[in-house]
Amino acid sequence: MTRSGSVRLSHGAALVCALVASLGLAFRSAAGLEAGDEAPQFSGRPLEGSEPISLSAHRGKVVYVDFWASWCPPCRRSLPLIDSLRTEFPSGSFQVLAVNVDRDPRDGRRFLEQHPVGYPSIADPEGRLPEAFGLETMPTSYLIDSRGIVRYVHRGFRKGDVKTLRREIGALLGATRGDTRRDAQGGDAR
Repeated sequence: MTRSGSVRLSHGAALVCALVASLGLAFRSAAGLEAGDEAPQFSGRPLEGSEPISLSAHRGKVVYVDFWASWCPPCRRSLPLIDSLRTEFPSGSFQVLAVNVDRDPRDGRRFLEQHPVGYPSIADPEGRLPEAFGLETMPTSYLIDSRGIVRYVHRGFRKGDVKTLRREIGALLGATRGDTRRDAQGGDAR
């Protein structure tokens, strides 16, 4: 191989590497959120009511963001269990926000009329929020700490999952209370 052939190969290899690297970044950014990622800020119209709901309105709280649809059997089973779990924690420190992805919001409203829950549900028939979160399966939920960082991702749902969720929420609320005590004593909060 001539010297110029080596240069072409090296230059060509560099182009291929650059292309592979840029594709890797594109795929990585499209991947689902994981623990440690910052949660995307969002707001939307509720299924019931007219006042927009936003994640930022709950900054300072631990927030459980749950994606669901009326056509999803595990979602249908999870909503009442999540509603019950919600009542175990102080509302000043913990909030559940649901995102309904039914193409027709009336389907989500009909489901909630038959199975009411005590937390708000955003209608997202266009699927903007699943895209922003990189949703990979239904249902999926994200436990977000008081600073807006995803701390736990829960994909799918089985009845026994409530025990794990309770432990994860309790751990975050304990960490939040610990940070609050440190702040009150003049220490640094994390």
